[in-house]
Amino acid sequence: MSGAGEGAPGMRPVSAAPPGPATMDGMTIRVLIADDQEMIRSAYRMILDSQPDIQVVADAADGTTAVALARELRPDVCLLDIRMPGLDGLQATRELAGPEVRDPLHVVIATTFDLDEYVYRALRNGACGFLLKDGSPALLAEAVRAASQGASLISPSVTVRLLQHMTGGGAHPAPAAAPARPAPNPPHPADPLTDRELDVVRRVARGRTNDEIATDLYVTLSTVKTHLGNVQRKLDARNRVEIAAWAWENGVCAAP
Repeated sequence: MSGAGEGAPGMRPVSAAPPGPATMDGMTIRVLIADDQEMIRSAYRMILDSQPDIQVVADAADGTTAVALARELRPDVCLLDIRMPGLDGLQATRELAGPEVRDPLHVVIATTFDLDEYVYRALRNGACGFLLKDGSPALLAEAVRAASQGASLISPSVTVRLLQHMTGGGAHPAPAAAPARPAPNPPHPADPLTDRELDVVRRVARGRTNDEIATDLYVTLSTVKTHLGNVQRKLDARNRVEIAAWAWENGVCAAP
């Protein structure tokens, strides 16, 4: 890649690589990866580049380089680790997607550190996804696709724990770093959920992935995504956490 920073340590732009295969709508999701472990970066690249609609356009080994590359290349999604030299992933997220950023990018945090404080700070700083590194390759690709469309995807295990804090059912209070809880979703939305949408909601609240929900209900993955989109619209929910919170607050999970 030509331009400032060419050959700088920790920077591996690959924007000159041939474009990946186009999706049905002719678009390829361009991704930047930032992680201080080369093995992790290589694994993410292999997983994402194997998808027909995703292409890794750059990677970085530290947060400072990641922010510089992201501002230069404007990828569709930035996939960031939390603990990196120079600038950690949480601060990098704030610089790329925080409330003060005029033209924010879509950021997904992927980390081994399953700590509530990190989750809350990442979401507060503008991240639209939070994944654990032990998640499946399918979940990683799904999170990137969701983020590229401005939607949120949070690891199912994290979703379940967050909703316990949100509904007051957790063993410990939410950390002080947690953002203010949004206004409760309506217990009876004006456009009621269908029986099938409720089936999906119950499984989201129990931490199931979209693939697992599809298997449980004997439907396709695209059908699950359609149901989730309808649910988010009807409940005015921004992500799976808010869907799950609504389910637990309104006794939906107790239903057969």
